[in-house]
Amino acid sequence: MARNKDMDMAGSSFGRLFRVTTFGESHGRGIGTVIDGCPTKIKLGAEDFAPEMSRRRSSDHRAHTTPRRERDQVEILSGVFEGMTTGAPITLFITNHDVDSRPYEILGNLFRPGHGDYTYFKKYGHFDFRGGGRYSARETAARVAAGVVAYKVIEPLDIKVVAYTIELGGVKAENLELEAIQKNPVGCPDPLASKRMLEILSEAAKEGDSIGGVAEVKISSCPPGLGEPVFDKLDADLAKALFSIGTVKGVEIGAGFEAARLRGSQNNDPLTPKGFKTNHAGGILGGISNGDDIVIRVAMKPIPSIRIEQETIDRQGNPSKIKLTGRHDVCALPRVLPVLEAMVKIVLADHHLRNRAI
Repeated sequence: MARNKDMDMAGSSFGRLFRVTTFGESHGRGIGTVIDGCPTKIKLGAEDFAPEMSRRRSSDHRAHTTPRRERDQVEILSGVFEGMTTGAPITLFITNHDVDSRPYEILGNLFRPGHGDYTYFKKYGHFDFRGGGRYSARETAARVAAGVVAYKVIEPLDIKVVAYTIELGGVKAENLELEAIQKNPVGCPDPLASKRMLEILSEAAKEGDSIGGVAEVKISSCPPGLGEPVFDKLDADLAKALFSIGTVKGVEIGAGFEAARLRGSQNNDPLTPKGFKTNHAGGILGGISNGDDIVIRVAMKPIPSIRIEQETIDRQGNPSKIKLTGRHDVCALPRVLPVLEAMVKIVLADHHLRNRAI
C-alpha cells in the first residue's frame, strides 16, 4: 500500500503554503523548526527572535515557573542569506543547555496521570520520556520561533495579535487594560485580578499542585477575506492550531458557547455602512474574516506533572503510586501566551499567502 505524503509527516507539520515542521525532544540535543513557503526578500536575523523567545522562557522573577533555565537562542541554519530570506526552507535550531534527566527515570516504567505517557506508549511502544520527550512543552519554543517568521509575512498588513490571561485558578479579569499585560507576571490585563492570581499560584506551588486558566487572543486589523470555504475555514484552522498545543482543552470564537443560548435576533451582528454594530461572530463569518476583531478564548488544563502522590499503573498494568520531583510549571500561563500568538500568526500567514495566490 502506497503511503500518502501527509502520512509521512507523522503529525509534526502544520499549514499548506506556509508550512511549519517542528523537530526534537525536551532532553535531546535541541529542538527546532523547518519553515517551507516563506516568501523571499524578507529581512530576518537571529536578533529578531530574542523578544518573543524571552516571553516564553522561564525566569527567576516567575517563582511559579520551572527552575529549568534555557537560553533559547535561535540559530538560523538555512534559508537566509545576507540577512534576507531566499525562498528556500528556513531551518531554525535551539540548543538545549539546561537538561537534567535523572528525575524522569521513574517514567521508564510508570505513567504520569493526565499526561501523554500512557497514550504514547500504547501508540509507539517505545518513546523518549525524558522531560516529556517529543510531547513536552519544550517543543513550543520551536513554534514561537516559527511565529516570528510568520509575523514577518503578515506585518505589512498591520495585523496585531495579542494574547492575555483572563482567568486563572477561578479568578477572572473584570477590566481589560491591555497596557497592563506586560506589567505583571501573569500577563493579565486586570491589575487587581492579577494580584489574586499570583496568590493562588503561590498557594498551589507550596502544595505541590497545579492550576488551569483561560487566555484570550485578540486579532485586530485583520483584513476581510482570509479563510477558505468548507473544510479550511479560518476559524477551523485557528481552532486546530490552538488545540495542537498540549495544555489546551477548549477553544471558542466570538460569543462561542454563549451563542447557543441566544436567539438569532440577538446573536446576529447588524451591518451598517460603518461596519458591524456588534461582534458576536468574533470577526469570522462563513469561515472567512469579516474585517472585525477576531476574538478567541482558550481554556487550558492544569499542568499534569505535580508533586502530590497519585495512583497510576506500570507498563505491565500493575497498580502503583507516583510522586514527581522534576522541574515543572505550576500553570501554563503566562508562558503559553506567546505560543498562542505564534500559532495564530502561522495560520494568518498561511491564509494570507493562499489569498494572495487567488
